[in-house]
Amino acid sequence: MNKKHISLIILVLIIGAIFVPSCKAYFKNENRVLINNYEKATNEIFFEKYIELLMRFAHKPSASVCIIKDEKVVWSKGYGLYDIEKNKKAQTNTLYLSASISKTITATALMQLYEQDLFELDEDVNNYLPFNLRNPNHPDNPITFRMLLSHRSSLAGDNSFWICLSYVPGDPDIPDYPYPWLKEYLTPNGSAYSPIIWSKNHPGEKYSYANVGYAIIGYLVEILSGKNFNQYCKDNIFEPLEMYNTSFRLKDVNISNLAIPYEYKKGSYIQHPHYNMYVLHPAGSMRTSVEELSHFLIAFMNGGVWNGIRILNSNTIEMMHKDHYNPNDEKYGLGWMLGTSIFGKKEIGHSGGWPGVHTLMRYRPEDKTTVILFTNSMSPTYDVTLFEIFAFRIMFKSFFIKEKIL
Repeated sequence: MNKKHISLIILVLIIGAIFVPSCKAYFKNENRVLINNYEKATNEIFFEKYIELLMRFAHKPSASVCIIKDEKVVWSKGYGLYDIEKNKKAQTNTLYLSASISKTITATALMQLYEQDLFELDEDVNNYLPFNLRNPNHPDNPITFRMLLSHRSSLAGDNSFWICLSYVPGDPDIPDYPYPWLKEYLTPNGSAYSPIIWSKNHPGEKYSYANVGYAIIGYLVEILSGKNFNQYCKDNIFEPLEMYNTSFRLKDVNISNLAIPYEYKKGSYIQHPHYNMYVLHPAGSMRTSVEELSHFLIAFMNGGVWNGIRILNSNTIEMMHKDHYNPNDEKYGLGWMLGTSIFGKKEIGHSGGWPGVHTLMRYRPEDKTTVILFTNSMSPTYDVTLFEIFAFRIMFKSFFIKEKIL
């Protein structure tokens, strides 16, 4: 982050610190109702301008935001243009590529099958896969469902060469995906194999975020359910939750309402094509809106139920929202990121970033508040920092929302 961006951030924070308090002091002797109305108006105006500034500095052409409290959407709004060339304004139903937030859906699909007693969490996945999944450094150690879900399988990461090849414009069908590609990628002597994808750690020993682990989970969903992964999610998650415009396949969504992925370079936005990730689509290819994703989040906030429809049992959700390996240093549950805010509040959720998209959802169990934030660009490091400030400001706003204001 250069001096210019640091100065702009400081200026924005200073304005926020002095503007509203000075207005309050000026009107302190006036009628209390007038003061309250003025405070609300100035706070809202300042908030809107603050978000517009952050979007400009962070190079986000558009953003769609949603705040949920007590299992209800209390505030949501779209900002900016999701399609600059056609001057299309973002709304709460604008679709975005959600990136790694997709993992929460993929984990939910697998845990629904767990509730049907189709496998045990500590069972060797080789009992179901048509190839031998083993870390070559520890060939006698089984890799379990629990390890894959919590990024503890000893997969070290993703081979960037093959992963980049999976970014294909459009959404053509590939026969027999994901097998045999996963076998060729994950097993020694495979045509796409590289030893760098496996760590020296024993399975279960250490956390290591690996997208391909969720590609394996998606494949296990297909094997256990007998259905195509995307179709399973549509039948058992999206349609029951009335997420009718949500899908892991680009061909299922309305392209005209889908945010264009952009990258900011040298003072202008570069448009990426809409694309799919064949190797990793269970890990990051879901497209949805903040409006529809709120249904899924409310279900998790409400013990597995949205609008009278149950997608998981409450004890399963509780299991997914805890660290199974290091409870004293929580990092990742079963498909969900775990952490603590700067206020010391426990937070559960997920973030995501792919070329042309940056997303976030965070849930505070203590006050039953969730924030969802979708944007359609992913740029340099200082932009990521400003995105976190953006998210923090939205989270801060959620403390003060008492009623639905849309």
